[in-house]
Amino acid sequence: MIGQTVADLYERAVRLGGDRTALTQGDRSMSYRQLGEDAARLANAFAALGLGSGDRVAFLMANCIEYVACEYAVTRIGAVRVPLAVLLANADHVYMMNFARCTTLVYHEKLAARVLEMQPQLTTVRHYVCVADEPGRVPAGHQHLQALVQSYDATPRTETIDPEDLAGVYFTGGTTGRPKGVMLSHRSFVFTYYMELLDFGLGWRETFVFATPLTHAAGCLLLPVLLRQGRCVILDHFDPDLLLGTIERERATMTLLVPTMIYILLDHPRRDAFDLGSLRNVLYGAAAIAPERLKQAIERFGPVFTQFFGQTEAPMALTSLPRELHVVADPARQAQVFASAGIATYPTRIRLLDEQGHEVPEGEPGEIVAHAPNVMSGYLDDPLATAEALRDGWLHTGDIARRDAEGYLTIVDRRKDMIVSGGFNIFPREIEDVLFEHPAVAQAAVIGVPHERWGEEVKALVALRPGHSVTEGELIEFVKARKGSLTTPKSVEFVAAIPVTNLGKVDKKALRARYWSGRTRNV
Repeated sequence: MIGQTVADLYERAVRLGGDRTALTQGDRSMSYRQLGEDAARLANAFAALGLGSGDRVAFLMANCIEYVACEYAVTRIGAVRVPLAVLLANADHVYMMNFARCTTLVYHEKLAARVLEMQPQLTTVRHYVCVADEPGRVPAGHQHLQALVQSYDATPRTETIDPEDLAGVYFTGGTTGRPKGVMLSHRSFVFTYYMELLDFGLGWRETFVFATPLTHAAGCLLLPVLLRQGRCVILDHFDPDLLLGTIERERATMTLLVPTMIYILLDHPRRDAFDLGSLRNVLYGAAAIAPERLKQAIERFGPVFTQFFGQTEAPMALTSLPRELHVVADPARQAQVFASAGIATYPTRIRLLDEQGHEVPEGEPGEIVAHAPNVMSGYLDDPLATAEALRDGWLHTGDIARRDAEGYLTIVDRRKDMIVSGGFNIFPREIEDVLFEHPAVAQAAVIGVPHERWGEEVKALVALRPGHSVTEGELIEFVKARKGSLTTPKSVEFVAAIPVTNLGKVDKKALRARYWSGRTRNV
């Protein structure tokens, strides 16, 4: 087992990078050397506040250069980062910080009002550190991060950190109830970074545009880019014109998008006004992509897409579909590959099991069970959930997939999203993929709704593309012709947009709530 920590990898990147530019945001730039010095100063400042090994530091941050130095500093002193998704409600943030027993909250000035609202309810937070352009914008009693950096020297700290020590507590999305705190060790992150370098096609000196939250999946890509002496271009929000303009101006070579963002770019009226010739690799994941829309994206932007599939419990990648594997000559095989999540990453072993724990035959659906070196240590203060997820060294993901003769995994659904109608298992993902093939469909989600006789029946919610029209009956017949009557939606509801979670995934909990409200169970 490799005995490195996250701090070791940051220090390697900084040492080799020297005066090369590491980070860019707007008109600001920071060299590798300056990143190392700022992180060292901040680590000394945190230590002076009394932070040390095992202390939990919450991050409620907009994307900014300071985030990177904060992450580096926290890992240098052996503390544990607890990233919070900005789009969650205050109540969620309060729950997470109290549950994780965070002693410090680092936040961006844009979120100061929300922090002040939450402060009386935060039972363990003692220190509030604000990232602000001007000291006068920092609330009374809170620390100014930039002032802390200037107040301490850059003398390196020597801390003893074990690879199995916690590096982060990351909360699951919470779409099925209270979010669980996933405990991720230095070992887990180090192997995640190695996995990305092996499986994602990251080259030397990439210019990587970060337009998704650094507190989520994007943050796991910072170090791999820096280890290959690349430059991280940071955007504080996603906007199609901003992203496309940044790629053109910076001659960017890589970026990360969730499928919803890819759809927005495809439908953007000015997409062809930008020169994207430098772009050679677009990572996509965090939610399933519609194969038809992936085909459109490749036709428009070229074979530059790399898919990854993972979960918080095994960060970023249990499987990947590199750019090269997206190039398939046979149309029938291409459709199968585009619907898949690719093949297992290099250090990952995957089995597909039925409900009795037996491996299923090739082509049959089974739960993905994975053995990988980046798997979590467990769920914070939840031994029962930990024992359920981690059995004999294998992570039980709750995702249902089929595997073909070449090892490609096609995820048909989450176990909790599976519809059981009249005793038959129906996987919404397969129906959604068909709906996306219709030229009038921009967004689609399929759920199970109550049925007195069958228990559940299939319902589709659809948002149409501007200027297009289709009837409910036409869509039902469209699916029936391709999937048969069993899985065909019994009803279609047209909506303005499909709700998504803060992570960009379709919020099926919210969709189902409209139909299952007041019932004793939701299936």
